[in-house]
Amino acid sequence: MVLLSSWVSCGEASVSYDNKSILVNGQRRILISGSIHYPRSTPETYVFWNGHEPQPGKYYFEERYDLVKFIKLIQQAGLYVHLRIGPYACAEWNFGGFPVWLKYVPGISFRTDNGPFKAAMRKFTTKVVNMMKAEKLYESQGGPVILSQIENEYGPMEYELGSPSRAYTEWAAKMAVDLGTGVPWVMCKQDDAPDPIVTVTILLYIAELSLAIMMMELTSEEIAGVASGAVVI
Repeated sequence: MVLLSSWVSCGEASVSYDNKSILVNGQRRILISGSIHYPRSTPETYVFWNGHEPQPGKYYFEERYDLVKFIKLIQQAGLYVHLRIGPYACAEWNFGGFPVWLKYVPGISFRTDNGPFKAAMRKFTTKVVNMMKAEKLYESQGGPVILSQIENEYGPMEYELGSPSRAYTEWAAKMAVDLGTGVPWVMCKQDDAPDPIVTVTILLYIAELSLAIMMMELTSEEIAGVASGAVVI
């Protein structure tokens, strides 16, 4: 069934679907979607390790994986960038963004105080940071990258796994800071990140909780004012 048709300069285009995929002009397409919210001043992006290092030591930063080009386009638009190197990514991305070959490294254990994992993580993180430096993309060099993130939503794991995880957090923080980007590093969902790593979770949740409490206390007319921007906290 055809859902939509429109006219473009090269003729009639159509979008349809069946039980297998979306079809654009009769061609099946696999859509890998992501959000960039138009009112925001600082787009953020994960760096997907499995896309950039499909084989050990063999790097790919072309076409859809051209990270430098993407950041330069953001710079041309006059915006900032939050570069979430991770290298663990959520974002509903396969295997958390880890390359499949990584699990076959002898003796490896992911995201803990484990030598083989830390060596691979350091190598990839350093690769990305050095690329950013070479293109002068950090704000300290006149570029748009104002924040970088190391690890991702690790706080709950650290709480559950105990001292090996805490040692890993301390190591990851020091490793990142020692790379000398000239901009702050953050840890997401990590309410006790080691200094000088910026903790982002607490402020976010406090803001959300404060707004929720305020909304419960307001009248319906006042709530409408908040939605329209007429009430300022």
